[in-house]
Amino acid sequence: MDRAEIEEKIRVLEAELSDLRKELRKDLVRPVTVSVPEQMEELFGGVEEKVSDYFKEFHFDPISGEITVYGERYVLFRSASMSYEFLNFIKERYADRPEKEAISIGNNFLYDNAKVIGKKDAVAFHDRLDLKSAIEKLSAGPIHFAYTGWANVEIFPDSRPVADDDFVLKFQHHNSFEAQSWLKAGKKSEIPVCTMNCGYSAGWCEESFGIPLTTVEVTCEAKGDNECSFIMAPPNKIEDYVGEVLDLSKVANFEIPVFFKRKNIEEKLKESIEQKELLIQEIHHRVKNNLQVITSLLRLQMDNLSDPVLKDEFLSSINRITTMATVHEMMYREKDFDRMSMNSYFVDLTKSLVQSYAIDDSVEIDIDISIKDREFDLENSIPLALVMNEITCNAFKHALGNGGKFYLRLSEDEGQYVLVIGDDGGGFDDTGIEDGLGLSLVQILCDQLNAELIISNTDAGLEYKIIFSLPE
Repeated sequence: MDRAEIEEKIRVLEAELSDLRKELRKDLVRPVTVSVPEQMEELFGGVEEKVSDYFKEFHFDPISGEITVYGERYVLFRSASMSYEFLNFIKERYADRPEKEAISIGNNFLYDNAKVIGKKDAVAFHDRLDLKSAIEKLSAGPIHFAYTGWANVEIFPDSRPVADDDFVLKFQHHNSFEAQSWLKAGKKSEIPVCTMNCGYSAGWCEESFGIPLTTVEVTCEAKGDNECSFIMAPPNKIEDYVGEVLDLSKVANFEIPVFFKRKNIEEKLKESIEQKELLIQEIHHRVKNNLQVITSLLRLQMDNLSDPVLKDEFLSSINRITTMATVHEMMYREKDFDRMSMNSYFVDLTKSLVQSYAIDDSVEIDIDISIKDREFDLENSIPLALVMNEITCNAFKHALGNGGKFYLRLSEDEGQYVLVIGDDGGGFDDTGIEDGLGLSLVQILCDQLNAELIISNTDAGLEYKIIFSLPE
């Protein structure tokens, strides 16, 4: 054998030795608890060794009531108590609600708790095992998952574990504790049951990659499928990925898990309320501005009139519009927009009307409001305000030009309200309003309120009594 042949033989032997070393290394680092694509095997194998060493420090001490792993305290629960039995309890507890709603409540609770546990376990393990990269941090999750009795994990090759919106992880849980609790109970579910598996895995990966993630179980042994398989992705992408493997239009009770769903609903509700309040504020400002424009136009037109009767009618119309604007302003101040305090309504409105019509201090004002306070809506407040405007206007215009007394009293009697407005200006014959627009308008508005109107002369002057009730 010449030199060249010897060198060639050496090269062949070295190549065979290299292949043998690769195979040996692969056998040494091949994950035991997790099945992963070939390109991830070496990384997972290294972390497998670290997690395995961690769980070698296992101590069970029932005398002290402690189970510790590497100095960290753990607790054990029966798996069925956190799956099949738990959901049965929730259905019984919420028996007054549809079963779908009760199950959703139970699953939300399980998902939230599992995701918190997954997130906190991930943080603790990342620090304890000194894991740096996102993929390293991910790898410890499925291994820890297996050592703590949740399931064995198999990650599929078409996964894409990246720290951005393109993240997707497709995987299978073998021997899931949740699905097994149903199978051992001899029960079959109509929907996937591995809710805590979903929450824990999403929580761990969310901490590992620093992006929001959620997990959906697409097939489940508890509902008769061959395996428990899952898809994890950012919440805005998850439905698209699930839709690639399931016809969602045919999936009953399909629901994407939402972390702290109740809190999300509350935040959306708060946002919706804030948007509605802004809209109502905008409407209020527009109404107020439009009423101001109308009164301005009427004033401009009134300035061009020479007939005092027409001017007086224009001024009355302006006062009516101003009264409506006042009620809107009062509603806006209440911050409830469609309801306000009845007490404050009558006090503020009466003061506003008196200030509008009282020219000097020669008129004595007597206001007595003695009712239990309650909320008052816009539908009734506008007609009442216009009634009070017409009566107050007539009193100051026709009866109290030379001074006198104006009074307003509001009382409550067995659910009915009695509004009395009067003056000591001499009575009906002297007012000259028998056939006027003001009295007609008062009657129309009282009809709108289903109120009884009684107009009578007193010893001193004219009195209006309006008896009305308000819807509960």
